[in-house]
Amino acid sequence: MSGRPKGAALVLRYAGFAVVATLANLGAQRLVLAGAETVDGAWLALAMVCGTGVGLVVKYALDKRWIFYDATRGARAQGAQFALYSAMGLVTTAIFWVTETAFWLVWGTDLAREAGAVLGLSVGYVTKYLLDRRYVFRAEAAA
Repeated sequence: MSGRPKGAALVLRYAGFAVVATLANLGAQRLVLAGAETVDGAWLALAMVCGTGVGLVVKYALDKRWIFYDATRGARAQGAQFALYSAMGLVTTAIFWVTETAFWLVWGTDLAREAGAVLGLSVGYVTKYLLDRRYVFRAEAAA
């Protein structure tokens, strides 16, 4: 299909979607942390899990439709695909969580925590694209 982006256009679209998912992730984290009197490890973990879930769903929907042009239909097939997409994200999520937590532990500020999140998500999303292209959306990516 000629309307599919390639090269720089694909990189820009993917990066834009990564920004959207990152903002959704951080927004969800802020909502969770707004309920805490003080941010401790338990609150930070809860915020990171909630943010990761929101970011995952947003990024999957955008990638499926606008990056890989995936036409998988049916609840069972899409459920299996989302499970594989999520599994590919386990390593990349670890990159993100470790980086965000390290920045928070070293500098102890929300700005540092969010800077660590952005850095970790950036590295994670590049890795995630490569894994998704190879293992999750293989048939469409090859077209």
